[in-house]
Amino acid sequence: MEDYRIVEHPIIDFKRGRKVSFTYNGKRVEAYEGESILAGLYAAGFRVFATSPQGDRLREAFCMIGRCSSCLSRVNGIPNTRICIEPVRDGLIVETQESLPDIPKVSREIVDVVEEIKDVDVLIIGAGPAGLKAAEILGGYGLRVLVATDHFRAGGQLVKQTHKFFGDTTYYGGVRGFKIAEKLISNLSRNPNVEISTRTFVYGYFKEGFFGAEKIGDPSLHLLIRAKYVIVASGASERSLLFENNDLPGIMGAGGAQTLMNEYGVKPGEDALVIGSGNVGLIVAYQLLQAGVRVHGIAEVLREIGGWFVHAAKIRRHGIPIFTGHTIVRAEGRDRVEKAVISQVGKDLKPLPGTEKEFNVDLVLLAVGLQPNYSLLSQMGALMKYLPEAGGLIPLRTRYMETSIRNVFVAGDLSGIEEATTAFIEGEIAAYTILEREGFAKAVEKRERILNYLWNEYRQSPVVQRSRDAKLKVTVSEEEMKRLRG
Repeated sequence: MEDYRIVEHPIIDFKRGRKVSFTYNGKRVEAYEGESILAGLYAAGFRVFATSPQGDRLREAFCMIGRCSSCLSRVNGIPNTRICIEPVRDGLIVETQESLPDIPKVSREIVDVVEEIKDVDVLIIGAGPAGLKAAEILGGYGLRVLVATDHFRAGGQLVKQTHKFFGDTTYYGGVRGFKIAEKLISNLSRNPNVEISTRTFVYGYFKEGFFGAEKIGDPSLHLLIRAKYVIVASGASERSLLFENNDLPGIMGAGGAQTLMNEYGVKPGEDALVIGSGNVGLIVAYQLLQAGVRVHGIAEVLREIGGWFVHAAKIRRHGIPIFTGHTIVRAEGRDRVEKAVISQVGKDLKPLPGTEKEFNVDLVLLAVGLQPNYSLLSQMGALMKYLPEAGGLIPLRTRYMETSIRNVFVAGDLSGIEEATTAFIEGEIAAYTILEREGFAKAVEKRERILNYLWNEYRQSPVVQRSRDAKLKVTVSEEEMKRLRG
């Protein structure tokens, strides 16, 4: 079977772990420790991992971060396992589950519930740029911090970014995203005050004051977490787009392709079309080139490119056309994408008949925006506001990142879709507010300096004006928040 792993890359040296093997629908598959089951399967040439609930439509992976249902499989008899964030191991038995699975038949006598109560100063939910930065500051002041992520590795979206960050060196300007993740994780691993708990899914908050979480393992561990302060930095998920055959295998979120290419070193396809010219679309197009994938073009429904000029310039230097005023109208193919068709749009953004362009591709990447992962905050009862320009439902908060729930903070893309630099800054603001309440006098001065930089320097750039305006709509004064809390 052909191996689709990337051997040479201009930026990343893929250091693969020990070779392991498992079975998939009865077939033996070889992979490497450190890969997800899905990455191992993709590298081995598998492209279909599930079907629609009715069983009549094939499903390929879409998000690669455990936020959609496209790769739910049965692993060692357990259904609905998210194989995109399940680490590969020797001897696993992985099977495709057709439509809705049956509940496993397990005797109550053999169920062993292992429970542990954890008391910490700060619980941080999410191990991306916001969560890791907040943990670095809080742990540095001696607070006991637990960082929980449902992935089997920390870093969030940083681990898949090969480009150098722009801007202030304080926020890693000039450093590649995956190198930033390595640095932050290395710093935290040396701090005894900080625990990063991977494969840990925080599923709910209870009136007794506990968060419930499952730390997946063998056996899995049921955690009851009690924290004085909480920072929810759970990030965002990719949006899909309505068009004919939008669920064909070969149609994937842009971030999903980044995970395959840059986290695991696996080619997502051979010929690609990108939909969306924001920073994500422009960056992923360049990363596809780095991975040896041919990019046939980028389609953008608006009349102007949505991302930064520097990213667009790199793409154009490689001869990749950017079709502004165009959208995808359909994908064609039997069991996977074989062709994609785009069309010009009118002033109403609807396709104009007779303006179609066809591309022979096996990969269509959707870079059409993100939606904040707000479900936990919503379950807790935090007040929300719907802002389409910021990704959807966004929690109300003060300028210090505190939500309508006292001592519960938000940071990163959950607070409204923006850049990683903002996630670092918001994580810092939340951390310094907590430190102020714990009696650290210098925390206020540091926080105000960061706030001044965020609002009066960084967010003054025209390219982030839309984000700035959106964030202002969900930022309320301390007095107003007290009134809203009742």
